[in-house]
Amino acid sequence: MYRDYYSAVDWDKIIAFSKDKETPFLVVLLDEVREKYQEFRANFPNAKIYYAVKANPGVELLAVLRDLGSCFDIASTHELDRMLELGVTPERLSYGNTIKKAKHIRYAYEKGVRLYTSDCEADIRNLAREAPGSRVFFRLLMDAVTSDSDWPLSRKFGCQPRMAIELVALAAELGLEPYGISFHVGSQQREISAWDAAVAQVHALFEWLAKDRLPLQAINMGGGFPADYLVKTNPLSVYAEEINAYLKTYFGASTPEIYLEPGRGLVGEAGVLVSEVVLVSKKSKTDLKRWIYTDVGVFNGLMETIDESIKYPIYTEKSGEVGDVVLAGPTCDSLDIIYEHFQYELPLSLESGDRLYWLSTGAYTTSYSSIEFNGFPPLKTYYL
Repeated sequence: MYRDYYSAVDWDKIIAFSKDKETPFLVVLLDEVREKYQEFRANFPNAKIYYAVKANPGVELLAVLRDLGSCFDIASTHELDRMLELGVTPERLSYGNTIKKAKHIRYAYEKGVRLYTSDCEADIRNLAREAPGSRVFFRLLMDAVTSDSDWPLSRKFGCQPRMAIELVALAAELGLEPYGISFHVGSQQREISAWDAAVAQVHALFEWLAKDRLPLQAINMGGGFPADYLVKTNPLSVYAEEINAYLKTYFGASTPEIYLEPGRGLVGEAGVLVSEVVLVSKKSKTDLKRWIYTDVGVFNGLMETIDESIKYPIYTEKSGEVGDVVLAGPTCDSLDIIYEHFQYELPLSLESGDRLYWLSTGAYTTSYSSIEFNGFPPLKTYYL
């Protein structure tokens, strides 16, 4: 199975490095990150790429992207401090989180950040007071569009088009610079048509605002670009070809500046999470399913398996006849069941001490890992 995701050279490197390491831990291949960034650059040559730091905030990974010329989307002042400590200038940062304290806006502004995203009146007023004159993206609500994604963003972010128009006018009145419209089609969005629907809405807004003499300059298409999990996706080039075609269809030769905020799509495939089987058990003598308990679970790396949303490919060096399993983590919490309803099959020879390799786990694993639930430490990460 791993051959469908990694080259023989990369896989041998992971196995050799992992051999004497205590599980669980994540291995991230930095060359894979470099290649994926260059792929984004090649397929979206006119776009500004802002890596979503929240996907994987490892210093070694951020340094690679810094040196490649990437910009960065930050979600907190903690991420801001990390980027500044790495020598990234504030001109390469965007404060993309719409939910932020006024004092954090002031802190970011004092550090030099001048690009923000907003979706409500209270935040616009905070921005006008604490970050005067800054550029603002206005985030659209995409609940209907994101419903097709594997990790939907629900109704927490964005606002309806009518409110977006009102916020643009308010921002201009308060001395901010209305800069563009932002949207997100949902994390791990495999349906390319979602971008078509989103770009169509943005185009309508641009036209409406131009009539109101409130012209905008840019579109922030956020993230959503998928990684290859158990269900494979189209190559990035296919997504890019279609998305660029949507932009040309709606905007023609007057396409605005384009911003992208890839996270999962940039680093997801670069990681392999290595875990160990703790126990193999059954709930009765006649139970047809084995319970496989591992030393990694929902609370220490696999948060995105909640509701079995993200289905990671799993590899083991054991072979032979396979059977159905329920996969669960090590903590004393019944929520810590990784896969119960989706049918995973693993070798019947699997036993305590054997290793499981969770592929394409470079994004939203360490950053979702708890600090000390049940005393288990955060997920250790190694960068190769």
